[in-house]
Amino acid sequence: MKQLAEIIARELSLPIRGVTGAIQLLDAGNTIPFIARYRKEATGGLDEAALRDVKDRLQYLESLEKRKEDVLRLIDEQGKLTGEIAERVRAATTLQEVEDIYVPFKPKRRTRASIAREKGLEPLAAALREIRDMAGASEVAAAFVSPDAGVETVQQALEGAMDILAEEFSESAEVRAALRRLMEERGVLKARAVRDERSRYEMYYDFSEPVSRIPPHRVLAINRGEKEEYLRVRIELDEDAALSASRGVLGITQGTPADAALADSLARLLLPSIERQVRSALTDKAEDRAIRVFGENTKRLLMQAPVRGYRVLGIDPGYRTGCKWAAVDESGTLLEVGTIYPTPPAEKKKESAQVLSAVCERHRIRLIALGNGTASRETEAFLVDFLQDYQGELAYTIVTEAGASVYSASELAAEEFPDLDVSLRSAVSIARRLIDPLSEYVKIDPRSIGVGQYQHDVNPKRLKEKLADVVETCVNQVGVDLNTASWALLSYVAGIRPAVARAIVKRREERGPFRKRSELMEVAGLGPRAFQQSAGFLRIPDSPVWLDRTAIHPESYDAAHKLLESLGLEAETAGTQDLAVALEPVMRDLPGWAKRIGVGIPTLEDMIRDLIRPGRDPRDDMPGPVFRTDVLDIAGLREGMVLPGVVRNVVDFGAFVDVGVKQDGLVHISELSDRYVSHPTDVVSVGQHVMVRVLSVDIDRQRISLSMKALRA
Repeated sequence: MKQLAEIIARELSLPIRGVTGAIQLLDAGNTIPFIARYRKEATGGLDEAALRDVKDRLQYLESLEKRKEDVLRLIDEQGKLTGEIAERVRAATTLQEVEDIYVPFKPKRRTRASIAREKGLEPLAAALREIRDMAGASEVAAAFVSPDAGVETVQQALEGAMDILAEEFSESAEVRAALRRLMEERGVLKARAVRDERSRYEMYYDFSEPVSRIPPHRVLAINRGEKEEYLRVRIELDEDAALSASRGVLGITQGTPADAALADSLARLLLPSIERQVRSALTDKAEDRAIRVFGENTKRLLMQAPVRGYRVLGIDPGYRTGCKWAAVDESGTLLEVGTIYPTPPAEKKKESAQVLSAVCERHRIRLIALGNGTASRETEAFLVDFLQDYQGELAYTIVTEAGASVYSASELAAEEFPDLDVSLRSAVSIARRLIDPLSEYVKIDPRSIGVGQYQHDVNPKRLKEKLADVVETCVNQVGVDLNTASWALLSYVAGIRPAVARAIVKRREERGPFRKRSELMEVAGLGPRAFQQSAGFLRIPDSPVWLDRTAIHPESYDAAHKLLESLGLEAETAGTQDLAVALEPVMRDLPGWAKRIGVGIPTLEDMIRDLIRPGRDPRDDMPGPVFRTDVLDIAGLREGMVLPGVVRNVVDFGAFVDVGVKQDGLVHISELSDRYVSHPTDVVSVGQHVMVRVLSVDIDRQRISLSMKALRA
């Protein structure tokens, strides 16, 4: 473990002590949120991002070591393992290096080279390495003509021996590494049209870009075009450069028989294989970027500020089947559902307005959450007219519908609303997304949320793992109300599996709300380890045990009591100005007070924060939604207009911003800032409020081009 810790610490530029502590805690089965929040002393305060990097590298290095052992065993079973080969395998630092070394020993189907070996031409192949010209090669090859062995002529003997050499050259780990570097540095990725027809891939019908410079999102777009058979794609590399590099590695002289075999090897075996590897590496890199961007967008979406203290009407717009609506109270509890028909073909606007007016008055609705899907533009226009006549305080905001239909048809939705039609469940979800985005979005497969780029083109397993990490991070940063959370939300709490989450809800239904965190131990399947991992992230706002209302872990309760007693304070002072003043001397002497109450300095710092602001929700620092009472139309946009907007999605090439019309506008990466922008996520994030200037409007194609240069939110 020490060696692995040293490697990881060096690669990630992290302190060795912190990495060692993190590995020990991970190996002991601790969750990353728990380690990041409650084991800072052991890791030197590594945050969740650093801990996940450590975990990923640890898993890679452990896989590397396992593969090394497998390769050594497989070569040894063939009786071909030498000290030199074993040393090379053990010295390899990547899986690709190990696989390159193993290539000559892999079981193969019959090849031209294996057939030539069966004919006894291997000695001739060895001799050809030393021969300087073809005339000399023919003289030596004459001795290998044997009709009985299937070698009828000198030419056949030479061809067979050259096939053996070509295969040997293609199996050289050193040659493969050199060509891979050359293709990555000097290769050009080219795409051509497969068929002459209009498509979204037209920009790639005659396309070329250096491998070293092609951006990740373009790789994924080209891959998709190839998969859908619109494009033919290849990486071209100068043949002379490839030959020269290979000759240098193998020590082959130009113009010799071995050189001819090398040229054949490059064209037939090496370059196609290396091209596949380089394209695979480009795709992996592009997927990593897409997954990272999607993860960051998802995190920002989940961490949007909740809208507290309002009753909300959610509307799922539609045409023929009408607009489904659902009224919910301040906690998201369903009050009433129904359907109105203000859009074509029915266009019963007067009747719809009467229904909405009655519902809003009956349930004291203050906010309307309108889904942004089909018919949202027409429904929004209806709402604006309705609000002008409504005699009360009421506003609306647009809420993304992404994933609402997935949730509506899910097992969880059926459990929550067994008597509701699927479409009505969507309206409930839309309303709840405004009240508490995190609690609602965790019920949906993150891939369906729709805030990424090419999420359907990346490895689904890797994407699912990354997004599960993101959701877990968000849930545990915010904390969960033990008595109101759904089992879907509880299942993302550190240490709680879905089965245990369901058991928590069942216990709540059968015996009433939890009064204390310690009662969690009564839940079937929740043992001491799960309690340790999860307890600090579960809150009971009205618990008689006041520390159960905070993020302070039960293992630190004694220390918290000792701290307050030393200051002569009572528990009731938590969150008051008196406590904040009393803690000032503690903050001036953290080492001394940490020693006095028996905790580490990081734990004491967190304890102080939790005492000053018990139950703090980090989402409260995020910008809230934009509420409207009127509407813009894309036809009303003019070049040069400056508008407020909300970032809806961030991709490699820019950001999509909602400016109050149905179609989001694109701020290209070149228009995000007056300074150079390496990646859009360095400047903007999902949910951020920004000011934008209209650059151009294409009504026919429903495209809006925006700029943020020289503008601030």
